[in-house]
Amino acid sequence: MPIVATVTAVVAALALSTGPAVAAPAPPSPAPSPAPARPGPPAAIPGPAITRVVATRPVRERLRLRIYSASMQREVVVDLQRPKGAEKSRDKRPTLYMLDGAEARDDQSGWYSQTDVGALASTQNVNVVTPVGDPHSYYTDWQRVDPGIGRKYMWETFLTRELPPIIDHDFGGSGRNAIAGASMGGLAALTLAMRRPDLYTGVAGFSDCANISSGPNKFFTEWDISRGGGNSMNMWGKFTDPDWAAHDPYVHADQLAGKTIYISSGNGIPASYNNLAADPMNSTLAGMFLEFGSALCTGQMSTRLKALNIAFTSNLRSSGTHRWEYWKDELHVAWPVLMNSLGLSAAPAP
Repeated sequence: MPIVATVTAVVAALALSTGPAVAAPAPPSPAPSPAPARPGPPAAIPGPAITRVVATRPVRERLRLRIYSASMQREVVVDLQRPKGAEKSRDKRPTLYMLDGAEARDDQSGWYSQTDVGALASTQNVNVVTPVGDPHSYYTDWQRVDPGIGRKYMWETFLTRELPPIIDHDFGGSGRNAIAGASMGGLAALTLAMRRPDLYTGVAGFSDCANISSGPNKFFTEWDISRGGGNSMNMWGKFTDPDWAAHDPYVHADQLAGKTIYISSGNGIPASYNNLAADPMNSTLAGMFLEFGSALCTGQMSTRLKALNIAFTSNLRSSGTHRWEYWKDELHVAWPVLMNSLGLSAAPAP
């Protein structure tokens, strides 16, 4: 019963307390502390992003490369045309980089959608590289992220430092390069050749404006970039910022010495490719204005090169507006010059 058990327990306790003292057993010694664990390897610290090819797929006569750019921290699309059978060959060949105008498309370069550069390149042992997309970027390194565009362009770094090693190492480039472009891309071609004279042996600019840091041309560039939703202040800063002059091939034309140079422009007068009745405002009047400005700029650049005793080839046409059809014709004239700059012989294109 519970009461009996309780009494019995109390009596037993009293008996123990009045009996002889008995030493309580020593508490067990505490277990020895385990030896401290050996430190493992330090936690991996993420390394800097590396520019690399993420994916490739065939697109007509080209190979489309998706390249992660460490400088732009995003993927960039580039098309590459190589000679047939190049993927099975270890032969090295020169590379021609070709840049779009301000209306660069997101699906493919205008050089492939509007000209026959693919057919021309198929007759030569040459790589042709065309970036895809990013209109109004001027293929330059911007100072900061543009809120209207939502990104910071770093095209100069990509085109001159990140991309060439990939083309040379993975796709048979020999390290000998030329660069060409139309309109915005023509300015960029001259600028990159001027800023990296070690990288290119030849350069061509069609209907561009090299004297970019002059007052009127700054305002035009500001307007052009605004058409794409951007602000030129995020590119090269205020008009007083030295970055404008630093990217001016006219100012630094001496850096082009020793290169094969080709520059050209129409004069703004409509010719065979203009249809005054179809869309006079967008296709003709704007093209007249833009090409007239290009003609003035090309004339200034010609004068500057002559003053510096730098050899060049120019083609100042007596007509033509700011259109791809004229640049397609101009490409045929410039093609042998560009190929010669790469150490290749080429008859004038038909």
